[in-house]
Formats: sequence, C-alpha cells, structure tokens
Amino acid sequence: MGAGKSTVGPLLAQRLNWDFLDLDAAIEAHSGMTVAEIFAQQGEDAFRALEAEAIRQHTLRENLVLALGGGAIEAESTRKLLTALDCTCVLFLDAPLEILIARCVAQPFAAERPVLADRENLLRRFNARLPYYRDAHLRVTTTGLSPQAVVAGILEALNQRCKSETMTEDVPTR
Repeated sequence: MGAGKSTVGPLLAQRLNWDFLDLDAAIEAHSGMTVAEIFAQQGEDAFRALEAEAIRQHTLRENLVLALGGGAIEAESTRKLLTALDCTCVLFLDAPLEILIARCVAQPFAAERPVLADRENLLRRFNARLPYYRDAHLRVTTTGLSPQAVVAGILEALNQRCKSETMTEDVPTR
C-alpha cells in the first residue's frame, strides 16, 4: 500500500505495450464487493482465498503487468506459484514505511483504510512481509522518484536482468 503499484503499473504496461491489471480491482469486480467489505463481512482468510484464486487465474495471461496487494506474498503457495512461472518477473517497489504511510494519507479516501489507524500492527505486518518482498526478482527503490523515473528504473533493471540471463532480446520500451 502506497508503493506506487496503481500509478507505476499502468505506466509500465503502456511502455511495454502490455495490459495492466490491479488484482484488488479484479477481485472487487468479480465479487461485487470492495476489499474493505470482504474483510469486514467475510474476514481476511476469505479475502486471501479469493486473492490466491485470482492470482492463479491471471498469471496464465501473457504480457500482463499485475499489481498484487501487499499481503499476497504471505501465502507460501502464492510465492511458489510466482517464482515457478516461466517468463515472470516479480518486482518490489521499495520505500520506507514512513514514505508509504505518507503517500497513503495523501491519497483520496485514505481515511477508509483501517490499517492506517493501527500503526503498531502496520509496522509488525510490514516487517513480517519485508523478507518476502526482498526475495522479488527485481527491487526498485521509489523514494524521491517520479512515477516516470520509477518506470525508467524498472525498464533498465529488466534490461540488465535479460542481459545477465544471456537473452538475445531486449525488453520492449515502446
């Protein structure tokens, strides 16, 4: 939350000439409920089950930038799925928690995010997830960068990754 997935993701997809999908939005469209409503009415476990199934479905698509929610990587089955897929790159948009909170508070409807009210729990969950985030194929620091600069950094990191894997094709940058 606040990492820039919803801002950077569509820009990256556009540069790659791929599709973009925010997984939370896909879950909301499929369920007819907001993520907050699912959490409130059915609980986090029910949401995580919907999330895992949506990830399984959408990772079958090619040429897709898929923005996952912050808790998606907590499930070992999801982590294994993402790392086992051919031609998939898991990317961590890295920023300190204070920056992430500031970005969230500045967003419209920030007051609707109950997780922001319990900072102690937020810090605990962030620290528990951080090792999983850092296991991503690529890590791009976003602090102090514009969304366009983050996209440029991602494209450069992808190109470097492709070259280091001795691939002959460059990542498209159109």
